[in-house]
Amino acid sequence: MTIVLAFTAALLFGTGTYLILQRKLSRIIIGLGLVTHGANVLMITAGHRGAPPIIEKNDPAALADPLPQALALTAIVITFAVTMLLLALAYRSWQLTNDDEVEDDVADRAIAKDTTPVPEIVDQTEAMPTEIVEPSP
Repeated sequence: MTIVLAFTAALLFGTGTYLILQRKLSRIIIGLGLVTHGANVLMITAGHRGAPPIIEKNDPAALADPLPQALALTAIVITFAVTMLLLALAYRSWQLTNDDEVEDDVADRAIAKDTTPVPEIVDQTEAMPTEIVEPSP
């Protein structure tokens, strides 16, 4: 069963990564959802079966590990917030352009084409005075 869940997580990661690399914002949102579902499947698979983690009733070695479940719940909440943000951005993009394609930034292209060397940062300690001059009364 663990191998089936590992292959399922790998399939979700692969499909989600492919969709995140697309130019349409709707595909990016779906890809993000698939990647996070893959992460949740992987975290739940990392835990082991066992009795509920109530120490007084059972042997500690036979208890289930609650950490993967807590991490999966945290990931679900964070994914929900990020998805809502991306849906709001997609809706605003649709309102402005009637399309959800992510366009290249013109300024980024200009910076990428510019081949002038970046000036080195001047050491600021050389410009500072070495002695402290107190004002006269």
